[in-house]
Amino acid sequence: MELKDAIKKRHSTRNFSDKTIPNKIVLEIIEYAHLAPSAGNLQSRDFIIVNEDDIKEKLSEAALDQKFIIEAPINIIVCANLNRVSPYGIRGKELYCIQDATAAVEHILLLAKDYELNTCWIGAFDEKKYQKYLVYQLILDLLR
Repeated sequence: MELKDAIKKRHSTRNFSDKTIPNKIVLEIIEYAHLAPSAGNLQSRDFIIVNEDDIKEKLSEAALDQKFIIEAPINIIVCANLNRVSPYGIRGKELYCIQDATAAVEHILLLAKDYELNTCWIGAFDEKKYQKYLVYQLILDLLR
């Protein structure tokens, strides 16, 4: 798909296929997210892939009960990494890391559209609950 077509055709949806997304595609999406612009090339963002139904359910609840989160085959959580952007002081922590994460999200959305995958950018959630559930997810990943 041409870039202009991906931009025109991309839209938020809350309907997802139950098909499994191959790891190769997920890893490529993350690879391209890393290519997004980044202040000082510090890459002040991290990515967490969630495909466990129990974690998706908890994330859904923490996102104001947006149930479609559970239906998505995977959730890609983009986290601003405040420590990594510390050389820029308060401006880095309040602005640059948010910009870095946002640019990465746009790359994710466009590459997903290139693979004809539906996406929805979610901004409404309880950050404290998300942190709690994502730490749990990271621990599960480490134990595997």
